[in-house]
Amino acid sequence: MSTNLKISLGLVVVALAVILGLALGNSASDQPTAATPAPETVASTPVMRADTHKLDVAADGKVTLVEFLDFECEACAAVYPLIEELRKEYAGRMTFAIRYFPLPGHRNGKIAAQAVEAASKQGKLEPMYKRMYETQKEWGESKDSKKDVFIGYAEDLGLDMTKFQADLESPATIARIEKDMQDGANLGVVSTPTLFLNGEMMNLQSADQLRSDIESAFTAR
Repeated sequence: MSTNLKISLGLVVVALAVILGLALGNSASDQPTAATPAPETVASTPVMRADTHKLDVAADGKVTLVEFLDFECEACAAVYPLIEELRKEYAGRMTFAIRYFPLPGHRNGKIAAQAVEAASKQGKLEPMYKRMYETQKEWGESKDSKKDVFIGYAEDLGLDMTKFQADLESPATIARIEKDMQDGANLGVVSTPTLFLNGEMMNLQSADQLRSDIESAFTAR
């Protein structure tokens, strides 16, 4: 591991310790208490579907990390640099996938997800995904709609704006997000970020713990 990577991950550990604990609590409080899903519901709900968005794909499919996320969630933004570091570290060896789970307490969480989904229809999911987290402090926690801000991001990315605006609030886009949310609820997701490693829900505590669990997943198969 390079010195720069070690330093970066060290900083991420500190960020997780300071920000994640606070933000996870806030995220959880935004979500109403849900009944524990019945075992048969959990068993029949896939963590990842055939059309789930994948940021990276490993040919052998040995290890897969799926994140249920909310683009307005501070904890998700705190974890984002760690996920990006892990994507570089495990490039070609590990599949990283995302699913939408905007929390009801966030005014712009759902429309942000819609913007990312609309961008995905033009092959720009990852640039829009990154833009959301990199600018979250500029639009997050607002009581006003930031739809126009997200339209501006689409313009910056050079998207076909007629198509983007049609897709932004189309029934298909909304249905896609709501399906992810329903699957998440069926799987017991109540806050974000919630990570599943090879189909098992994780208890995210630190960067070191996440890396250790990933390494264990490689050796277990």
